[in-house]
Amino acid sequence: MTDSDRTSENARTVDDPIEVRRAKLVALRASGDEPYKDHFERTDTSAAVVERYGALEPGEDTQDVVSVAGRVIAKRDQGKILFIVVRDGLTDLQLFCRSNVLDEKAFARVVEFDVGDWVGATGSVSRTRRGELSVVPTDVVLLSKSLRPLPEKFHGLTDIETRYRQRYVDLIVNPDVRRTFDMRFKIVSAIRRFMEGRGFIEVETPMLHPIPGGATARPFVTHHNALDMDFYLRIAPELYLKRLLVGGFDRVFEINRSFRNEGISVRHNPEFTMLEAYQAFTNIDGMMELTESMVVSAAEDVLGTLRITYQDEEIDLTPPWPRRTMLELTSKAAGEEISFALTDARLRHLCDQHGVPHDPSWGKGKLITELYEKLVEGTLIQPTFVTEYPLETSPLARKKTGEPELTERFELIVCGRELANAFSELVDPVDQRERFAAQIEAKTGGDDEAMGYDEDYLRAMEYGMPPAGGMGIGIDRLVMLLTDSASIRDVLLFPHLRPEA
Repeated sequence: MTDSDRTSENARTVDDPIEVRRAKLVALRASGDEPYKDHFERTDTSAAVVERYGALEPGEDTQDVVSVAGRVIAKRDQGKILFIVVRDGLTDLQLFCRSNVLDEKAFARVVEFDVGDWVGATGSVSRTRRGELSVVPTDVVLLSKSLRPLPEKFHGLTDIETRYRQRYVDLIVNPDVRRTFDMRFKIVSAIRRFMEGRGFIEVETPMLHPIPGGATARPFVTHHNALDMDFYLRIAPELYLKRLLVGGFDRVFEINRSFRNEGISVRHNPEFTMLEAYQAFTNIDGMMELTESMVVSAAEDVLGTLRITYQDEEIDLTPPWPRRTMLELTSKAAGEEISFALTDARLRHLCDQHGVPHDPSWGKGKLITELYEKLVEGTLIQPTFVTEYPLETSPLARKKTGEPELTERFELIVCGRELANAFSELVDPVDQRERFAAQIEAKTGGDDEAMGYDEDYLRAMEYGMPPAGGMGIGIDRLVMLLTDSASIRDVLLFPHLRPEA
C-alpha cells in the first residue's frame, strides 16, 4: 500500500463513524482491555438511586457508594471534568467524572467512550451545584462497545417504518415507546390477576390445529413432516377451550397468540394476542359483566382513572355501558327499518345504495352485518355492547329464543373498533353439526374464511357441554386504547413488515 493509499484509507476511517468505533475496538483489544465484559456487579438501578437520593440538596455529597450501569446517551467534555449521562431502563443518571478522582489512565479511557456504549460505574452519590443528581465514580468500565452511532442528536429516529423495523433502536432513543410497552405488560398482568381473582384457571392449548376453527378467518398452513399432514396456525383457541368445559373445568382462560392470514392495517397484524375465557353455567349477560369489569379493573389498576383520551376523543369507561341491538342501530343509520322481513333484493339494493359490496352467496344475515359495519360500527365512540348478531355470521353462538335468525352474541365497540366478542355458547351438538355443514358448504362455494368440519369437537359436545358463556378480547386493541396508540404496530414489539429493500 502506498502512502497515498494509506492517507485515503485514514480519511475514510475518520469520516465513517462506524469505522472510527471499530478502530477503537481494535485498539482496546490490543491494549488488553476486553470491550465486551461477561458481567458487572451492579448494586443499584438508576431508578433506585434517584428514588433514594432524590432529596439531596444542590452541592450536597454523600459517602454512600453504589455501582450502576447503563447505556451512554450523552457526553460532555470540559477538560478535567467529563459529564456522562447513562440510561438504565427509563431512568437517566449522570456520571460526574473528575480527573482528580479517577486516575489519569482511567480518565483517558472514559474520554474515549462513545454515545451508545454500555458502561458500569462505581462511586459516591452527590448532587452537583447545578442540581444534577450524580454518581462520582472512582471506577468506570466499558461493558459493551457500540459500533453503530445512535440517530443524530439522539432523537432523530422519527421515520415510522424504520422505528418498527429497528425496534431495538426505537426503544433506545424514544422513551415514550418503552413506556408504552411497560404499560402493555402491566395491563396484561392486571388482566391475569383479575381473571384469577374470579376463579378462572389459566390454561394452554395447541397452536397447531389439524382443522382451522373457532373463528371465520383465512388460516396460515404448514406441513408436519413426521406425520406427513398439514396443520394450521390457530386462528382462535375456542374449540379447545370448550372441550375443557366438557371435561369438567368450570372457568378457563388463555392469553394466546393467534394467527390470521389476512391484511395488515392499523388494526390488524397477522399474529396477535387475545384473551379467551369460558365460564360454565352463565350466558351472554354474564359475559357482558365479565368483560366490562375486566376492562374497568385494568384501566383503574394501570391508569388510576376511567376517563381517558384516545386520539383526541374523550372516552368514559364508567359502567354500565349501553346495550344496543344490531338491527336497532342499523335501522337508525339507514333511515328505515332493517329486519329479516325485508326481501333479499331489498337488502342488496340498500347495500348498493350505501356503497357496500356484496356477494351472490350471502344470505340476509351477512348482508345486514355488512350494512351495520359500514353505517354504524365506526360511529360508536363510547363503549357500547352491540347485541343480537345474525346466525349466518355467528356459527358458534346460541340462537336467540323465538328469533332463530339471531343469536345471543355481542361485540364491544369502542372508538369505532371491535374490542371484544362474546356469546351464550351453543351447546347443542345437533345444531352445531348443521352449522358446521353450512360452513363447509360456504367453503365449497369459495369462502376461504369459513370454518372446517371438526368431528372431534362434535364428539366432545355429544358427551355433554354445560350451559356456558364465552368471551374473547383483543389484548393489542385494549392496549392501544389504554395507551392512546394510533396503530396496532405501536403496541407490538416486532410488527410484521414487508421485506427491507
